[in-house]
Amino acid sequence: MPNPSNIIQMYKDSFSGLSRSVWLLSLIMFINRSGAMVLPFMTLFLTKSLGYSLTQAGWVMGAYGLGSIIGAYIGGQLTDKLGYYHIQLHSLIGSSFFLILLIFLTDYYLILGTVFIFSLVTDTLRPANSVAIAAYSAPENRTRSFSLMRFAINLGFSVGPALGGLVAEYLGYRWIFLIDAITCLCAALILFIYLPFNPDNVPEKKLQKVPKGPSAYKDLPYLTFIFLTAIWATLFFQLFTSVPVYWENDLCFSEGKIGLLLALNGLIIVLFEMPLIKSLEHITRYMRMISLGSLLLVFSFLTLISGSDALILALLFIVLMSFAETFAMPFMTNYAVSLPTEDRRGQYMALYSMAYGVAHILAPIGSMQLAEKFGFSMTYLIFMLSSLSITMAFYFLNKKRA
Repeated sequence: MPNPSNIIQMYKDSFSGLSRSVWLLSLIMFINRSGAMVLPFMTLFLTKSLGYSLTQAGWVMGAYGLGSIIGAYIGGQLTDKLGYYHIQLHSLIGSSFFLILLIFLTDYYLILGTVFIFSLVTDTLRPANSVAIAAYSAPENRTRSFSLMRFAINLGFSVGPALGGLVAEYLGYRWIFLIDAITCLCAALILFIYLPFNPDNVPEKKLQKVPKGPSAYKDLPYLTFIFLTAIWATLFFQLFTSVPVYWENDLCFSEGKIGLLLALNGLIIVLFEMPLIKSLEHITRYMRMISLGSLLLVFSFLTLISGSDALILALLFIVLMSFAETFAMPFMTNYAVSLPTEDRRGQYMALYSMAYGVAHILAPIGSMQLAEKFGFSMTYLIFMLSSLSITMAFYFLNKKRA
């Protein structure tokens, strides 16, 4: 039987050696993501509360993805030119404004446009935040620094969906937007007070001219990686797009039960990712770990087409998806941020963020249209085969570049 003191020491070791600034950035993301209840419940809000069709809801989520792509591109360009601090601050403040605006909207096209702009503003944060984490981390613990950030995000996300499900069930969906807006403002306030911009001690973009590294847009192995990442994220995002609808429509799960299931994803990440990454951070052939994460997606979708015992299979789906995320995402991020020179990191991280923006478009639009035409079982069979294909693609990419 494992010694409890050894387990405690393992957790201490996994969190040790990271800078105060990384911890503060992680705290900001925890607060921000604790209120991030909007995305998992957006499809349900549009279909159940406002009465729009699955296809219409899919297009709104697609608008979110398009805004995410453009926002990531703009964020990457601005980060390379201006540094990462002010991009993060203004993104958080702007996000809260558009979340409050969404409370009052019922017209489909106004919602579509506002969700697009909200996503554009909020996703300028991603490349800036990734560059900030890289700047405050030592190369030997960078993967763990990104895992701490993901730890904070998932700890917040374990709170957010559970609370969001209860808020939706007992108060209504519009309260979710208000709570998310408040948490965005709280995160901006902490960034402003406790990690203020100071050119003397903040590793912002250097003013002197330095030779530019190769462009991300001409790095063919990296562009292949981005293409595969977009497909991987499209499959993973089913956790937040089609699967909650499938659970409610086909399996008759309540919003509260769906929220608790989604919260379990965050809880698993919180409990296991940091110690696991601590034991694996010496691995530099990132594609091997990413391939393992992709393979777990195959078994995740298998649980959705496996018949009875709905709750047990739903729990197994969450467990498999969570470990797919644990093995793939930290190594994806470290791979992306480790390739470029410092003056090109904004470009590389913008492309990486844009891959997730593409996934935000493809995940809802593709899954909802497939589900309406063929049903959820056939949809998840297609996704299972797609997961197997990208597992092999990541494995072969490993032979081209570590």
